[in-house]
Amino acid sequence: MALAPSAGAFELALPLRCTLGQDCYIQQYLDHDPGPGARDFTCGTLAYDGHEGTDFAVPTDAAMQAGVAVLAAAPGVVRGVRDGMPDIRVSDPGAPALAGRDCGNGVAITHEGGWETQYCHMKQGSVLVKPGQRVETGTELGLVGLSGRTEFPHLHLTLRRDGAMVDPFATDDLATCGSGTAGLWAGGIAHQPGGRIAAGFAATIPDYATVRAGTVPPPDAQAPALVFWLHLYGVQAGDRLELALTGPEGALAGQQITLDRTQAQTFRALGKRLSAARWPAGAYTAQYALLRDGKPVTTGRETLTLP
Repeated sequence: MALAPSAGAFELALPLRCTLGQDCYIQQYLDHDPGPGARDFTCGTLAYDGHEGTDFAVPTDAAMQAGVAVLAAAPGVVRGVRDGMPDIRVSDPGAPALAGRDCGNGVAITHEGGWETQYCHMKQGSVLVKPGQRVETGTELGLVGLSGRTEFPHLHLTLRRDGAMVDPFATDDLATCGSGTAGLWAGGIAHQPGGRIAAGFAATIPDYATVRAGTVPPPDAQAPALVFWLHLYGVQAGDRLELALTGPEGALAGQQITLDRTQAQTFRALGKRLSAARWPAGAYTAQYALLRDGKPVTTGRETLTLP
């Protein structure tokens, strides 16, 4: 990979109208491994071989359908657009041939100083700008989608200068990692090596497709079981996942798992079967912690109240 030119005064804003760590997250970074392996700018695992950008993801298909705006990350002029490709996972049997259109629906913007940003996988029919149009930082370009070569709803952002790829998190030689070079994000974006995508309660262990769709129905007081489910990204082999479920009358279930595989995403569930006519009224709380080398990667809790 080419050496990135000096960053100068060029800065980028977050290209989605969302809050990182709450309703969006970064699933993958640019690949800094020049060989067949993959590593992100921290030398971590949130990249795959040959990945040429940063993937800003939304948690579910339902979140995508609700509409998450894609924003110009810097002022410039629209160089090109594409729209009209369907929102469908590339692995779906009904997905059309891409024929070199891996980016899906997208926008390319040129900026002063030889910089260019490219925005991919946008929602069909959502692109709002035209070639030659001047945009400012924060101008709405369209919506996050599922078009092109993708398996989850997200915006893939590629940054180039004078045709050479640049990692906005680390602008040094792309064949290196872990150098701590300052990035281009205005105000900075903290690196999160893994975390929660979505979580909730259900009456049975939900299937993964329903979790990704964001359509898991919550349980009621007569549910045959009370299940807490958790969808995570960026897990590594050796990570420890701790889950605990409590109800109005005390502890219901707990589990501690040592994960045996490094995965971009994983899904886990914990629950208890109903042993009475109904679940006691009150608050049910699930707590989770993902630990790496004994230190927390992410922690949190979810609460369900039954009448």
